[in-house]
Amino acid sequence: MTGMPSAWKNRLHFGDNLKILRREIPSESIHLIYLDPPFNSNANYNVLFKEKSGEESAAQIRAFDDTWTWTTQESAAIFHDLVQDGPKKLSDLLQALRSFLGTNDMMAYLVMMAGRLIELHRVLKPEGTLWLHCDPTASHYLKLVLDAVFTGQRYCNEIVWRRSSAHSDTKQGMRRCGKVHDVIFFYAKSDRFTWNPQFIPYTKEYLESEYRHVAPDGRRYKETDPTAAKPGGDVEYEWRVKRQLVKGARWVADLDGEYQKPKAGREYKGVRPYDGRFWAYSRANLTQFALEGHLIHRSTGMPRLVQYADEMPGIPLQDVWDGIPPASGKEDLGYPTQKPEALLERIVRVASNEGDVVLDPFCGCGTAVAAAERLKRRWIGIDVTYLAINLVQRRLRDNFGSALTPYEILGAPTDLKGAESLAKQDPYQFEWWAVDLVNARPAKDRKKGADSGVDGYVNFFEEHGGNAKRLIVQVKAGHTGVHHVRDLKGTMEREKAVIGALITLEAPTKPMLQEAASAGFYTPQHLRGKYPRLQLFTVAELLEGKRLDFPQGVNVATFRKAERKTKSEQQGLY
Repeated sequence: MTGMPSAWKNRLHFGDNLKILRREIPSESIHLIYLDPPFNSNANYNVLFKEKSGEESAAQIRAFDDTWTWTTQESAAIFHDLVQDGPKKLSDLLQALRSFLGTNDMMAYLVMMAGRLIELHRVLKPEGTLWLHCDPTASHYLKLVLDAVFTGQRYCNEIVWRRSSAHSDTKQGMRRCGKVHDVIFFYAKSDRFTWNPQFIPYTKEYLESEYRHVAPDGRRYKETDPTAAKPGGDVEYEWRVKRQLVKGARWVADLDGEYQKPKAGREYKGVRPYDGRFWAYSRANLTQFALEGHLIHRSTGMPRLVQYADEMPGIPLQDVWDGIPPASGKEDLGYPTQKPEALLERIVRVASNEGDVVLDPFCGCGTAVAAAERLKRRWIGIDVTYLAINLVQRRLRDNFGSALTPYEILGAPTDLKGAESLAKQDPYQFEWWAVDLVNARPAKDRKKGADSGVDGYVNFFEEHGGNAKRLIVQVKAGHTGVHHVRDLKGTMEREKAVIGALITLEAPTKPMLQEAASAGFYTPQHLRGKYPRLQLFTVAELLEGKRLDFPQGVNVATFRKAERKTKSEQQGLY
């Protein structure tokens, strides 16, 4: 069975992309895949949220560890399955790589990627393409894996994206060239892949060298020869059309519009092409060029075609992409490895059409998803951390507002049973999910060890220009008692929080409710009303719509907002 259901809905999947690809994505259903997987760089990537108030994050949140370790149970099992049941070329390659690399971190990374690339190849439509973004750390190995999965004949380009102009580490003793680029491998499922030609603006140097003539009105132009060594241009097109009508004959249009076998030397205004050459255009087109001011004649009478720079599309897209800087300013969400929207919009324009389906199986903060939404494509995003799913939702809401196409989130808990299951499976993901239920920012770094007592928080303002006030959130998945409420009181004092919220799976006991009530109320200085200083919520209540109770008179600045852009905003060619 191929294709997607007719009642399409864009969607975010929370979970392991390998499992989701196998269970949720039909074969030959995706037009464009962009993936920016971890590079096995042995780095730890932290999210640093930025506040509207300008204050720094209370704690960096580790989004993921870019380190892969060979484990007998997982890595070896996947390796065994790929060698035994995968394509023969991939099986042979993985065995050779294991012999060369051994069972180290790089081999674990390549096995992880190989299994996913098999599934990504399966879900691509015949006209689909895959664009894999990586850096030189593992790109040479990844290309071998891609060749084995797609075959070398389906390789299209190795695109170099220059992400910065220079590194100045030489003064610090760097003994190598600066690393300023990433690599994007571009593969096609078949020779029928979608390709929309793109052009970039001419550089000043190119204009001065190629369009060196300047018309009286200041427009730059160049002169070209309207003849060709063999029939070409619109003559060749007319010949192909006519050939369908006169089967088996090689016919071309001469300057009189008659179809006959090619003959050199037909006259145009008494002038013939040089020996053995043909006019590249029909008489009608040459006449039209003259009427439009695109044809001039030398003293010999030989015509020259005039091409104005401002009428040309630009330089066809090449395989070195510069002029697209990293995400910065309002676009920068503080997410590690975030790529600029201009880069993703270029890929989406080139390799898909409106209404096509774009898939990002490592969607992170959602740059590919946002680009697909803006350019009116359908989309699927997958990520294994709920932190990423949280960020993508906020980005889409901030970018598009009420114009956002409806979408659904799959894999995240939607009821108490699902929440309990997630808490058992991965307590940290459960905490991030629960914090998102109250629209708070996650605050705990799951790798730091000691529990600070704060899982999330909200910064809010009572007045314009005032100082931010803080609301802190704790999440408890196990058995809870009155001591947790007392602990939260102490944490509020330490963190100078005016309100605290405790989220639990279990219903609070009577002593817990009494202890919370004894904390009293917070009364804003500049707003009316009062708010419980210590608030208790069950996950079931939050799923039913209950929300935090705190002042929202001015604004809430918990997350840095993505820049608002409309779908109709086409930012031009890059």
